[in-house]
Amino acid sequence: MRELLLLALPGIPEIVPGSDLAETLIAAIGRAGKTLQAGDVIVVAQKVISKVEGRQCRLSDVQPSPRALDLAEKVDKDPRLVELILRESRDVVRFKPGVLIVEHRLGFVTAGAGIDQSNVPGGEDIVLLLPEDPDASARRLRHGMYDMCGVEVGVVINDSFGRAWRNGVIGCAIGVAGMPALIDMRGKPDREGRPLRVTQIAAADELAAAASLVMGQAAEGSPAVLARGFPYAGQTGAAADLVRPRAEDLFR
Repeated sequence: MRELLLLALPGIPEIVPGSDLAETLIAAIGRAGKTLQAGDVIVVAQKVISKVEGRQCRLSDVQPSPRALDLAEKVDKDPRLVELILRESRDVVRFKPGVLIVEHRLGFVTAGAGIDQSNVPGGEDIVLLLPEDPDASARRLRHGMYDMCGVEVGVVINDSFGRAWRNGVIGCAIGVAGMPALIDMRGKPDREGRPLRVTQIAAADELAAAASLVMGQAAEGSPAVLARGFPYAGQTGAAADLVRPRAEDLFR
């Protein structure tokens, strides 16, 4: 029988720039009565990584460009916030009052370039940007945990994304290390022996979404999850594997 354990790690304090996140997470695992095992995966909220890496920005320090001022009027948003969104993006995909969908510089298509003000200390003036390179952030955390406990684990950095064809947000992987992000099943037989032709599994996204159920989306204060029983151990990948190349995107 297959089993997947998802455990929200308790007692994680407010993270600040320069915090030793590996040490913090290992201490939280101990408080939960667990020890790390090979093949475990740690799922960490993007906000935690951004805070550690000092990806905070003050809106009062931002000077909006003419383009940001024009777009801000159309979407009814703070021009300073729109300026940051444009700086973090490759392209504006869609917009309407209250909504600004962009292609982030990392390739993700998301609302507001993932810039967030929720659960960020410091008042309305402070916003959090996504990490510069979430896959590299995941690798650093994985290496830090190995240095402390000598166990090979996987790391997923998750964030909440909306979807073009469905309501609501869902946890998605924006950084991956020590585990696969995308499982290619093409060519493998189904139960009738027919080879699969198109099936690819966004395994890191599936785990990110599952972990979000126990993390919560508001004031729960559970930004990290221990996942045990992930069924695709022994493979590696990166969140960049999940980004569909623009040439293959039939909807843009």
